[in-house]
Amino acid sequence: MEAQLDDLAGMRALKAVVEGGSFSAAARRLGVKTSAVSRAVAALERDLGVGLFLRTTRKVHPTEAGGTLYQHALRVLREIEEARSAVSAIADRPQGLLKLHLPAAFARLHVMPFIPEFLARYPDIRLDVGLSDIRVDLVSVGVDVAIRIGPMLDSSLIARRLAPHRRVVCASPAYLDKAGPLQQPDDLLRHNCLIYSLQPSPYWYFRRGGRESSVAVSGRLRSDDSGPLRDAAVAGVGVVLLPTWLVGPDLAAGRLRLVLPEWEAMIATAPSGIFGIHAPGGPVSPKVRVFLDFIQEHFGRPPYWESWEVAPAA
Repeated sequence: MEAQLDDLAGMRALKAVVEGGSFSAAARRLGVKTSAVSRAVAALERDLGVGLFLRTTRKVHPTEAGGTLYQHALRVLREIEEARSAVSAIADRPQGLLKLHLPAAFARLHVMPFIPEFLARYPDIRLDVGLSDIRVDLVSVGVDVAIRIGPMLDSSLIARRLAPHRRVVCASPAYLDKAGPLQQPDDLLRHNCLIYSLQPSPYWYFRRGGRESSVAVSGRLRSDDSGPLRDAAVAGVGVVLLPTWLVGPDLAAGRLRLVLPEWEAMIATAPSGIFGIHAPGGPVSPKVRVFLDFIQEHFGRPPYWESWEVAPAA
C-alpha cells in the first residue's frame, strides 16, 4: 500500500470512533464536525479496500479489519507522540555544536577567558570557535553566532546589542609630560597620532554637547591591528584613539591617561556597538540564546572594562 498524506488523520478518526462508539462521539473528541470524521474514515476504507466499521442505528462496531487497524493505529500514534516529545526536548535543551565567529583581539580578551565556565555550565554544547576580523556570510559558512564591533551594517541579520563600543583618546604619562597637554581636538595636529589604518577616513571625530569637530590626524605609525597601536601608546610613542575594551586595564593601572576626556571621540559617525548576531529564520535556538545570555551577563552593564577611575590628563 502506498502511504497517503491523510493516513494519520484517518487513523486518528478511526481510533476516536472505536473508543467513542459513534461518529458523533468521535467528532466531539476531536473537536471537528461529524462529516469530517466520516470523510476521513471513508478515505481510509477506500485506500485499504476494506470496510472498517459495521454501522447500526445506535452504534458502530469495528470489523475484523477495523479492529486490527485500530491496534496498529494505537502503536503508530503513540510513537508519533513520543517522537514529538523527543523533538520538543531537543528544542528546549541547549545542546549540539555551536559555531562561533569572533573578532580576534576582542575574543582573546573578553570571550575566551569565560569559555571554560560556559562549557561547564552547558555540558551538552560543543564549540567551534573561529577568530578573525574578516566579516563572513553567516549562512554560507555555517556560523551560528558572530560578534561584530562597530556599526550594524546588515539589516537582514538578527542582532542583540551586548555592550556599548566606546573609543577614547589616550597617551602614556611619559609622552604627555614630554609633548605637552591637549585641550582641544585641534591640538592633535601638533602631536604624533597612532593611526588605525582600517578606519573609514583620515579623521578623528569629536562631539561635546551640541558642538562637533573633526581632525585630520597624522603620525609616524599606522597599523591595521589595534593591538600594536596600544603597545606603542603605552611605550610613549604617541596619542591613540582606541576602544575602551582594549585600553581599559591600561587606564585603570595608569599606563595610559585620558586625553580630551570631555569629548566623545570616534573614528566614524555612525552609531556603534558590540553586537551578537545570528541568521534569521524561526525561533532562536537554545544554544544560541544561552551563549548570548551568558556573554552579556559576564560583560555587565556597564561593561567591566569601563570600570576604571582615573584623573583627566593635565
